[in-house]
Amino acid sequence: MTLDELVRLRRVRDLVDREYAEPLDVPALARRALRSAGHFSRSFRAAFGETPYAYVMTRRIERAKALLRRGDMSVTEVCFAVGCTSLGSFSSRFTELVGESPSAYRARSHEAGSAVPPCMAKIFTRPVRRREAAGA
Repeated sequence: MTLDELVRLRRVRDLVDREYAEPLDVPALARRALRSAGHFSRSFRAAFGETPYAYVMTRRIERAKALLRRGDMSVTEVCFAVGCTSLGSFSSRFTELVGESPSAYRARSHEAGSAVPPCMAKIFTRPVRRREAAGA
């Protein structure tokens, strides 16, 4: 992959990060990268590890989680606020990525301090090599 192509792909990724709630489809994103839809999808996946569609949906689900934690919007309102047009597809993708339905996620307590901080989780989940008893 050339540097020029990588720069174009990063610009498109940045566009998705900013405009996740807008109607975004692969052909339109490919045009922004000056590539065919097929070439763009393959290049995007090679560069970032996921397809453009998966990246868009991941950004939308991340934002949806924040809106659902606030608790002042219904799941349907959140679905449309993040740019999804199908409540069923949104719920399925949310459940796939988060591990629970949007309704269950919204109903769960999200008080500050109820989760383990990432720095502590890293310490407790780090593998520990056992030293040999005879002179390690």
